[in-house]
Amino acid sequence: MVFPERFSDLPEYAFPRLRGLLDAHAPGGEVVHMTIGEPRHAFPAWISDIIRDTAAEFGRYPPNEGTPELLGSIAGWIDRRYGVSVDAATQLMVLNGTREGLYNAVMALCPETKSGKPPVILMPNPFYQVYAVAALSVGAQPVYVPATKDTGYLPDYASLPKDLLDRTAIAFLCSPSNPQGAVAGAGYWSDLFALAEAHDFQIFADECYSEVYQGAPPKGALEIAQKVSVHPERVVAFHSLSKRSNMPGLRSGFVAGGPASISRIRQLRAYAGAPLPMPLQRAAEKVWADESHVDESRARYVGKYGIAREVFAGVPGCDIPRAGFFLWLPVDDGEAAALKLWTRTGVRVLPGAYLARDTETGNPGKKYIRAALVADEEELQRGLTRLRDCLYT
Repeated sequence: MVFPERFSDLPEYAFPRLRGLLDAHAPGGEVVHMTIGEPRHAFPAWISDIIRDTAAEFGRYPPNEGTPELLGSIAGWIDRRYGVSVDAATQLMVLNGTREGLYNAVMALCPETKSGKPPVILMPNPFYQVYAVAALSVGAQPVYVPATKDTGYLPDYASLPKDLLDRTAIAFLCSPSNPQGAVAGAGYWSDLFALAEAHDFQIFADECYSEVYQGAPPKGALEIAQKVSVHPERVVAFHSLSKRSNMPGLRSGFVAGGPASISRIRQLRAYAGAPLPMPLQRAAEKVWADESHVDESRARYVGKYGIAREVFAGVPGCDIPRAGFFLWLPVDDGEAAALKLWTRTGVRVLPGAYLARDTETGNPGKKYIRAALVADEEELQRGLTRLRDCLYT
């Protein structure tokens, strides 16, 4: 058998890799899972009623781009949240979860060449793994740009060489970021748009954590793009109900962008996409229109930030993020710390290196672990206390 070489250097995915590290060892206490970012707050009970009442529509092929009602509901949410008006008919596409949307948008929008050479796709390091596999799938060169404490946990794309920027077709930015919880402010977005204009590349804004925050709502790419009069095709934004509404299993997200970009994404997904089933689209239509459940969930996360702040008070480097639901905690070695924590306490966390890529300057995740703040408050308090006492005392 002959297999493609373009994926040959992909490391094992983070969670199988974690099982390989930990599962041969017995836990050192009652197990507390803090690895995967799977929200556990309850989603609205009325969602089940909508799916049940529309179950007959499982017998229909769903519209690939989304029902007019769902697209209208999403457009309304964008207007309320960011003060941006988008044309639901031409500037939106419903996704079956944003991971497939991020992948397919690269397939649809990345050119074969840029400045006469293979294109470059920029991404923060650490990063969401689909960014890299999408780049490799289109024959682009993935460039991993450190997002460290020195850069405010956001990538400093402006520091890259001019010839590399001239070859850049797409730059990913996750804000609020996973795993660090950093938020790109208006100035960061404006500078990034100016860089994209100067070197003619698109910004792919992964904003799936936009509704999990404390304090002021994070600024959005579409919001700042409108304020600084960026060309509509310059930015492509991705959102999801997974984190906002605690519904990762619904697989409902969307992509918003300029009409030409969305047209190309729609065309590709008409051939290769997986439309969201009709009852799930009906449910998503109502979920995007409701904010009460989002406010309730956010209040719980703010309380969890408070628990973490209390547990790690006085522990150097253990900063509480402004947004998202992960702690990005410094250690001497992420794998060693995760293994020690598991075998001594039963608390399960993810080594930071599994979310990043080795580069010439090292792996920016190697000296970190990621702990998810998704458990209920009592379990979270117990897990974080064990973590602190095992690794920091």
